[in-house]
Amino acid sequence: MLDYTARGVYIIAATPFTEAGAVDVASVDRMVDFYVASGVDGITVLGMMGEAPKLTHEESVALTRQVVRRSGLPVIVGVSAPGFAAMAQLARAALGAGAAGVMIAPASTARADDQIVAYFANAAEAIGRDVPFVIQDYPQSTNVVMSPGVIRRIVTENPSCMMLKHEDWPGLDKITAVRRFTAEGLMRPISILCGNGGLFLPHEIERGADGAMTGYAFPELLVNLVRLLQSGDRAAAHDLFDLHLPLLRYEQQPGLGLAVRKYVMQRRGIIASDTQRTPAIRLSPESIAEIEELLARLLARLRDHPYGALVDPASLPERERRVG
Repeated sequence: MLDYTARGVYIIAATPFTEAGAVDVASVDRMVDFYVASGVDGITVLGMMGEAPKLTHEESVALTRQVVRRSGLPVIVGVSAPGFAAMAQLARAALGAGAAGVMIAPASTARADDQIVAYFANAAEAIGRDVPFVIQDYPQSTNVVMSPGVIRRIVTENPSCMMLKHEDWPGLDKITAVRRFTAEGLMRPISILCGNGGLFLPHEIERGADGAMTGYAFPELLVNLVRLLQSGDRAAAHDLFDLHLPLLRYEQQPGLGLAVRKYVMQRRGIIASDTQRTPAIRLSPESIAEIEELLARLLARLRDHPYGALVDPASLPERERRVG
């Protein structure tokens, strides 16, 4: 089960679809094998970049079960929902499928501090006080701003809260403030994993984050970056990050980012199709040309880089499927 010691890279998984719009279970297997070969420490499914609202409850549970069984890693499941009944139903099913914990974003209607704190208390009660959960702090999407003090209150009042998924922007000072609460004995320790596509990951780690919970079409970067920083090789980490930054920045465009990520994942052979379920944003020919140029430049620079080794999905051995 998830606890406050979680660290490293918990990759946010895309949800592969066939061109007809069905969940592509074969691509899910290949994607999970690729993530495992890349060295990730855990996988998060049904996040905002996993197109969670476009899946039925049954599809969400089946996907969770498949990723748990295929990966053998801790799996966190996004269970945010408009109402607590749906949230509780998915949380129970996810834990029953073997998930290590769940992730909850605040409702957009919770704006005042007391409302936000009450929302998480009600959510924890609904899913079960023994279910480990992650606070998803992503105000760019939820329009809910959580101060460090609010996060401290949520953690203090809910023993089952184990992690903060930090995606505020700017948010480096928030990491510092939350870590200071623990250092001063004002809050118990929690794990902090960061999102935003890794756009600020080097400095987030240096501010005290434990790693990343995000997606990027080259998860090998996230894994190597976190390991280099945690081992103290700051110069090598920042040099590697600089090579990826142009593509990483392009992928982080609001609205377009998932299309970019899925396109690159398809180009790498990780998934069979870059299809998104509707409603979806499509890449223009001009955008595709820009992505291809960014890819070519990145791959050329990584070729002779000491930390530039990439996992070739085609080289992964075929495994018997463990879904059922």
